[in-house]
Amino acid sequence: MSRNAAANLVALNTLVRREIVRIMRIWTQTLIPPAITMTLYFVIFGKLIGSRIGSIQGGFSYMQYIVPGLVMMSIITNSYGNISSSFFGAKFSRAVEEMLVSPMPNWVILTGYVAGAVVRGLVVGVLVLVIALFFTDLHVMHPLITFASVLLGATIFSLAGFVNAVYAKKFDDIALVPTFILTPLTYLGGVFYSVTMLGEPWQAISRANPILYMVNAFRYGVLGISDVHVGWAFVVMLGFVAALTVFALQLLKRGVGLRS
Repeated sequence: MSRNAAANLVALNTLVRREIVRIMRIWTQTLIPPAITMTLYFVIFGKLIGSRIGSIQGGFSYMQYIVPGLVMMSIITNSYGNISSSFFGAKFSRAVEEMLVSPMPNWVILTGYVAGAVVRGLVVGVLVLVIALFFTDLHVMHPLITFASVLLGATIFSLAGFVNAVYAKKFDDIALVPTFILTPLTYLGGVFYSVTMLGEPWQAISRANPILYMVNAFRYGVLGISDVHVGWAFVVMLGFVAALTVFALQLLKRGVGLRS
């Protein structure tokens, strides 16, 4: 291994470790709130409302049907929230400027922050899934598809959170995208219902929502059912990962919103 590669590996490891330590240090803010929120979703939507709905697509109970969507929702919101707050905090304290003038390549900076956000998303996802098992029985049908969809979904919204943090000028800007874009897309992404239940043009509009593909890919991995073709879902997710990665690296290269 060359000296540059070894140095980059040390820098990447340092960034990822710092992000994980940060997540665990404030676990009452990063892990407990989403667990409580999802528990309320399971009680209200799964037990109270679901008991009146009965079985839904594929013969699964309503509780079983919404669990994959709620797990994915918790993963993407926490991945997004982690990197947007963490990177903006580093930008606010001007720590980012020190990284940019260091020999550390831009891809190491991006990968380090994204990896930390993905870790938080995965930890929260596992926590929510464990809680869901107290309410219903689940058997993962396709483990590889399940893991791949979770990893790609967390990566997409980690990259999106990074872009948000780069452009944000104050802490209030961090909350704009989750409130006005992320939340509506999540609720319209097939978390609580099958898009086949919608009439036109709403069904066609829903298919333009990237979260629909993430939720359904994960639901297929867990339950074996999906409203969209799984192969197409992965094409969409990989396309978003590639596009957002290139865009984020360009922002770092140009120093947009980072260099004073």
